[in-house]
Amino acid sequence: MSHADAGCRRPGGSWGRPAHEAGAGWAVVDVETTGFRPGQARIVSIAALALGDDGNVEQSLYSLLNPGVDPGPTHVHGLTAEMLVGQPCFGDIVGALIELLDGRTLVAHNVGFDYSFLAAEAELVSEELPTDTVMCTVELARRLDLGTENLRLETLAAHWGVTQMKPHDALDDALVLAQILKPVLMRARERKVWLPVRPVTRRRWPNGQVTHDELRPLKMLASRLPCANLNPGRYVRGRPLVAGMRVALSAEVERTHEELIERILHAGLAYTDTVDVETSLMICNEPAPEHGKGYQATELGVPLLGDTEFLSYLDAVIAGTGIEEFSDTRAAGEQFALF
Repeated sequence: MSHADAGCRRPGGSWGRPAHEAGAGWAVVDVETTGFRPGQARIVSIAALALGDDGNVEQSLYSLLNPGVDPGPTHVHGLTAEMLVGQPCFGDIVGALIELLDGRTLVAHNVGFDYSFLAAEAELVSEELPTDTVMCTVELARRLDLGTENLRLETLAAHWGVTQMKPHDALDDALVLAQILKPVLMRARERKVWLPVRPVTRRRWPNGQVTHDELRPLKMLASRLPCANLNPGRYVRGRPLVAGMRVALSAEVERTHEELIERILHAGLAYTDTVDVETSLMICNEPAPEHGKGYQATELGVPLLGDTEFLSYLDAVIAGTGIEEFSDTRAAGEQFALF
């Protein structure tokens, strides 16, 4: 069966949103698992905290889970097979989890890991997660340039003065992340940073089964997205950006690539992962790059623009030429006969 045979539920909106815009609340989640591969490894404990848009906790869920298999790395999560005997299965708590997640953006520290395990577990019990958007706090912290040694949860907890009692315990990790989220969101608003909110999709098949699409890296998806506008050509310094321009990214930027791609797509521009004669603009903070994509761009005559300057131009992007203006709308009966 092909994906064309399935109904795909695609949420509205786009990748990312300004931190000052109001949302519908957050669902901070952490899971501990028997391994690293969703669908093969299982969840042994789960914690989920429903937060208002202001970051205050409104609802909570915590449970150990009997995975029906060996608990895996006990030295990491501290859970033994004996401790999990008699505990509920995922199917026993999925109803309460669905109620907590409904209408909220799912938040986790490395959200791809937690979301993929929740999706796999939901599919095993023929349930659908009511999640349309997710946000990774690793990516969000990276955008804030906090100056920490790394972006591990315990490092961020120490940075914000949050006490972590039991690392790799689902409830403690979720509580720590919830406490961190409030000042992080405030810092993002102060610095006018976009939140890395990502849409997630799922498909309902003719047999009623629901599958949750994999959360793939934004760069992988964006480079394959069709643009609604024709490429108007090279950017000319001093003139505004035009919808449809193909924009590439070099390594020499201050903002994260994911944030820049969010802004590129939101403005109606096209992201390209390659540099060629059709590239309109290269975002690069180095005026004379000596290697990499920036150097390739200068060799091809593609203009360079620093990321801060590029972002300042996004509020004045002018309309481009839509692809549909060139599509042939004549009915089949109106086509010229060849014989």
